[in-house]
Amino acid sequence: MRITVAGLGYVGLSNAVLLARQHSVCAIDIDRDRVAALNAGQAPIDDADCSAWLTSGKLDLRATTDPVDAYRDAELIIIATPTNYDAETNAFDTSSIEAVVRLARAINPGALLLIKSTVPVGYTRKLCSRIGCPDILFSPEFLREGRALHDNLHPTRIVVGEVSARGARLAEMFRAAALDPDVPVLLTDPTEAEAIKLFANTCLAMRVAFFNEIDTVAMASGLNAAEVIGGLSMDPNIGNDYNNPSFGYGGYCLPKDSRQLLANFATVPQQLMSAIVEANAARKRVIADAIIARRPRRVGIYRLVMKQGSDNFRESAVQDIIAHLGAAGIDTVIHEPAHSGPACAGHPVENDFARFCEDVDLIVANRMAAELAPVAHKVFTRDVFGTN
Repeated sequence: MRITVAGLGYVGLSNAVLLARQHSVCAIDIDRDRVAALNAGQAPIDDADCSAWLTSGKLDLRATTDPVDAYRDAELIIIATPTNYDAETNAFDTSSIEAVVRLARAINPGALLLIKSTVPVGYTRKLCSRIGCPDILFSPEFLREGRALHDNLHPTRIVVGEVSARGARLAEMFRAAALDPDVPVLLTDPTEAEAIKLFANTCLAMRVAFFNEIDTVAMASGLNAAEVIGGLSMDPNIGNDYNNPSFGYGGYCLPKDSRQLLANFATVPQQLMSAIVEANAARKRVIADAIIARRPRRVGIYRLVMKQGSDNFRESAVQDIIAHLGAAGIDTVIHEPAHSGPACAGHPVENDFARFCEDVDLIVANRMAAELAPVAHKVFTRDVFGTN
């Protein structure tokens, strides 16, 4: 099959690489540097599996910035463009999706369009109705930053938002591209598929918020958080995933998806979804207050990224911690190799690690790292298990 993937972020790149193992894939992006990197066999994002496959020479994959070149001969166009949350409209900004749909249909009206970007509940049906096109489907992704291709090769489930023969064919295409032989497949209506994605990420956010709240109680009460959480997690119904305390859930997906779910169901009586969002905000205030209570002269922020293997710090909880510290008048410097500028969020960036450690008396780290071991006496973290 001839496939075009629009967008070279985590979702787009991982899907392009996944499918280029068996199909002819063209990727399109407005970022010329990303396109050039992909055509040179380099991953434009931090994903070890993508990098390995791109250097293997075993992919039928190319990239372009030219829409006509990308869309003209495609049988399937996968849309994986950003849908950032817009606080003013209280909803995802879906303009990038609609720009691709308009352009792709103008160039190639016979292509099937598959949305992989996360969208509000009910969006796909409304879009099809509004533009008079039944050939737009939605299929949610369940990927982790830095492990996106791994999660496509070993999916927990494949969901396609159309109960039809072509929905089944799309599901089979993704199942055949996976390395695991028995992947659960679910065909459902598009609105339910959209809800599955948002509820899944809100459930993960709830789990992160729950264990963070245990740690907040432990900090206030003198409990050993590692022992309490470790004991709870021995229950197989609870398990050890997403149980390591952090500064709050962050990253590109959990904050925006939980807020979008709240917006979708604003008129429905509920308590838990609102509590998840508020619990995360409260956690960040607790962490900032704990740092401020130490009366540091100068605070060093070790990494803005939330987890190992990621180069993305959009919506990072650490950035809210920095804002709280700034409001308290605390001098702050940032060490973030993924950021190349001299300043970030109004604070200086020091990417010479030795100088960074020397110039601060407290280092704030969401996650510990081996290079912090020599200055562990300076480190403030709530990483009790040493895992992501």
